[in-house]
Amino acid sequence: MSAPVLVTEKLVAGYGEASVLAGISLTIREGRTLALLGRNGTGKTTFVNTLAGVTTHHSGSIHLMGRDVTKLRADRRAAAGIGWVPQERNIFKSLTVEENMTAIARPGVWTLERVYTMFPRLKERRKNLGNQLSGGEQQMLAVGRALMVNPKLLLLDEPTEGLAPIIVDELLAAIQRITQGEGMSAIIIEQKARKVLPLSDDAVILDRGAIVYQGTSADLLANDEILGRHLTVEKGVRH
Repeated sequence: MSAPVLVTEKLVAGYGEASVLAGISLTIREGRTLALLGRNGTGKTTFVNTLAGVTTHHSGSIHLMGRDVTKLRADRRAAAGIGWVPQERNIFKSLTVEENMTAIARPGVWTLERVYTMFPRLKERRKNLGNQLSGGEQQMLAVGRALMVNPKLLLLDEPTEGLAPIIVDELLAAIQRITQGEGMSAIIIEQKARKVLPLSDDAVILDRGAIVYQGTSADLLANDEILGRHLTVEKGVRH
């Protein structure tokens, strides 16, 4: 069995004094991709943001590659090996594509040329400013920039939200190559369960900040009853 990349123990966190996560204990192993699912407002983004270090930690612990990162600032967590693609993308819109990626690059297997190979559109737009890109191109840049940190764990918060179907398919294919093809451990938040489950190894469903389902993605994909109960996915509907 592969070694754990991420271990959280009884993690409670939120914003200010308010707690959103209700004691989440979770393990992700090297080379595994986790689909993090649940209806809106169930704590998915808060969990990923907590791993990235931008929420208020109340109790519990976070270990990355065996190292306790619970008290580290966000920039220190990135240096420790967390690559984060938030919903807002947070690219530098006044910098070029290439400047966006080289500004935070860390040594490792993910180089500028390798990212360009994964996302040819970015190479074509490498001299364009961030605010000159389409939504899909900005999302590709956000993923590419996260890869340039050479992370041990990649966090993707609804990477296909608001994108045209053809761009969604292109982006999901790239994510599949990054995870299944390159062995990158990842957590992917995605509203369309039937889109992300075939790309992931394991699945967790959150409700009210707690885990209500945990198992393999294949088992969840075959379980219409659980999908319908927690995700409002109708039997036979393919998102």
